[in-house]
Amino acid sequence: MKAVLRYTSFGLIVILSFAKGSFAQKALTWQEIRDKFEAANPTLRAGEIGIDESKAQEITAFLRPNPNFTLATDGTQLVRYHGVWQPFTGTQFSTNFSYLHERQHKRELRLESAQKATGITTSGQADLERNLVFSLRMAFVQTLQEKAVLELAKENLAYYDHVLDVNRERFKAGAIAQVDLDRLELQRVQYESDLQIAEESLETAKIVLLMLLNDRTPVAQFDVTGPFDFSTQIAPLDDIRQTALEARPDLKAALQSVDKAKTDHRLAMANGSTDPTFAVWYTYNPSFNNPNDHQTIGASISIPLRIFDRNQGEKKRTELDIDRNEKLMEATRAQVFSDVDSAYATVTSAVILLQPYKSRYLQQALRVRDTIAFSYEHGAASLLDFLNAQADYRSVQVNYLNLIASYLNAAGQLNQAVGREVIQ
Repeated sequence: MKAVLRYTSFGLIVILSFAKGSFAQKALTWQEIRDKFEAANPTLRAGEIGIDESKAQEITAFLRPNPNFTLATDGTQLVRYHGVWQPFTGTQFSTNFSYLHERQHKRELRLESAQKATGITTSGQADLERNLVFSLRMAFVQTLQEKAVLELAKENLAYYDHVLDVNRERFKAGAIAQVDLDRLELQRVQYESDLQIAEESLETAKIVLLMLLNDRTPVAQFDVTGPFDFSTQIAPLDDIRQTALEARPDLKAALQSVDKAKTDHRLAMANGSTDPTFAVWYTYNPSFNNPNDHQTIGASISIPLRIFDRNQGEKKRTELDIDRNEKLMEATRAQVFSDVDSAYATVTSAVILLQPYKSRYLQQALRVRDTIAFSYEHGAASLLDFLNAQADYRSVQVNYLNLIASYLNAAGQLNQAVGREVIQ
């Protein structure tokens, strides 16, 4: 009986272990987050449908005119001959087939215009993804920042609890007064508050990230991972500018708009030309006296007379549209340079601020905290000095984490300005 219970308990432990593992989810890297975003974000999916709609319009643009077929009868007489009705005596039958011929490559130009519209839509979709990925990157960095702040809050609280344990022993030994111990105990509230705020902020950041991913995973089971640090290696500004000119989808869309406007102008000029209509017909007319004239065939061509050019306004509009799109393209180019220069300056400034933190300030704040704590425990420093040292260490650490987050956000902004990841 004991053996059965032992094996049953072992089985329950194994089942619970597998169940716990099934609820766990590995932390996602930035690339995994981005892949998941591109596969599941409804806004991007809607934009891809818009591209398919634009491709469908290419089919409509290249359709040929449908021919016309006409069947007509005339001359039907109701005749009574020798007491017999002949209702269709003398009826004439005529069939007509006509087709509109479009000149000056109108159909080809319509297709070309529709294809260029699809190209603009595709570039617009890429620009939409560029902006959404920037928002995703911001949310990802925010989550990493809140994770780092949470770890710092836990570390500070654990360290302060150790300090409290030491000073409680000192109080029991009569080395410090009750009021000093009380002040130390009250100071712990700040560290508890930091921990609670950090946990709440991390949960909020994860919720924003899950919303962008269109993911319903419980917040407690969702996690991300990645380097929360900075790099001093930045490409020269001229190289980044050139990359932006080649990669920015909105600039590409502006260039495509100029090209499409030129095609639309050519189409407007072609639409101003006359299109002839060719027709052939066959007629059966039994009322003719000439027996060889009962069946006839014929052909015709119909050409509109362009006494008035009714396409002048469209020609002028499309000509002006070329100039308008060229001006918009120049404005977009200037915006690209402005975005790149501004983001580059922000990244450079963040690196300048972070370097002394990493090389000096973090070590100095740690050294001052530990030195003052040791001095206070041995009666060589006041309680106020000890509390100030603790606050300074906490402030330096938090400032450093905030600066790293600012650097990563600025790097994401630079990537957005370029249209490509130039800083990982």
